[in-house]
Amino acid sequence: MHSPNGNGHEPEHDEQKPIDASKGYEQTDVKSTGILVFLTAMGIFVAVIGVVSYGIGKVIDSRMLKDDGPRSKWVTTADVRPLGNMASNPEMQKKLAEMTQGFPGPKLQNDDGLQDMVDLHAREDLLLDHYSWVNQSQGKVRIPIERAMEIVAQRGLPVATKVEHAALMTGDEEPTVTVPLTNGFVRTGFEQDQAAAVRLREKQK
Repeated sequence: MHSPNGNGHEPEHDEQKPIDASKGYEQTDVKSTGILVFLTAMGIFVAVIGVVSYGIGKVIDSRMLKDDGPRSKWVTTADVRPLGNMASNPEMQKKLAEMTQGFPGPKLQNDDGLQDMVDLHAREDLLLDHYSWVNQSQGKVRIPIERAMEIVAQRGLPVATKVEHAALMTGDEEPTVTVPLTNGFVRTGFEQDQAAAVRLREKQK
């Protein structure tokens, strides 16, 4: 008869030694070879990193020394730690405050730009509702928009000369523009809320 594995031999089984738990602790010693190999490799790695770091520091120092020149009374390293915290210069603080207050835009906005929009519309209203100089030396004046609309209604707008266009191709149509393009100027919700609060305060007075 042949064995099931076809090689003419009985299958081999690893014989496990029975565990003696009578003493209540592990009776075999740990293999120290792996631990020693790991510690040795770690030591070599640390030593190599130290040597490489020292070499990089030396290269940087030599480059700085080459750029700065040899040590002298003008080029030296000073230890400022014994000086402690030095008093601030009032002039420097004032200059810093002026620079901070006059910092150019765009600045950090903490209200989603709503107040900036209100200020922009207020400046536009001043230009739209009042007379102002455009160029005083040339006598050019900006007039209120209401007056400009009256003048346009009286005199009309200049008619632009007709521009000749090439003949339309098959399927094309002459573009048409529907006026007015917008339905007027609309304030933002933030401005409308502010205006409503002002009207409410005026009614309460």
